[in-house]
Amino acid sequence: MTGYFSSAAAFLIEAVFGLYMLIVLLRLMLQMARADFYNPLSQFIVKVTNPPLKPLRRIIPGIAGIDMSSVVLLFILQMAKLTLIALSAGVMLSIAGLAVISVAELIALVLNVYMVSILIQIVLSWISPGGHNPITGILYSINEPIMRPARKVLPPMSGIDLSPILVFLGIGLLKILIVSPLLDLGRSLA
Repeated sequence: MTGYFSSAAAFLIEAVFGLYMLIVLLRLMLQMARADFYNPLSQFIVKVTNPPLKPLRRIIPGIAGIDMSSVVLLFILQMAKLTLIALSAGVMLSIAGLAVISVAELIALVLNVYMVSILIQIVLSWISPGGHNPITGILYSINEPIMRPARKVLPPMSGIDLSPILVFLGIGLLKILIVSPLLDLGRSLA
């Protein structure tokens, strides 16, 4: 019976923390891409993330255009999520293992956000080519910094943009070469 409760607790922790971390990551990505913050979706993201970020910004300055308070908040949330999940399962993790696993999972989250946002952008381009809505603008802002270099390597052919395939291959390689070894290292330290 306790296995069901720990599974339910882990699910809830994963869902709540995961959703909020996704919103904080989107804010960070939109800031780095210098997206339109008058977009209704951007306004929602800003309002939801302002309460923890405003106090952190007083303490943690930005570095080279990167909002380090968002990065620190993501790291704290990821560590808290992993700690709560481990405690619900009756497991204790070392700080070093927890930190390494947190970094690996945050990198995986960034890569997954790019993969899903590119897939959504592709589907939207098939359904409503040339159409514009708030989500399309946000997706374009997030994806263009990684799609532009891929288009230089693999330009559109006969009106078909194959550069997302190149980006997906790169994301897959990064997961294999960076995320997996970091997770293995973190588990060995935990």
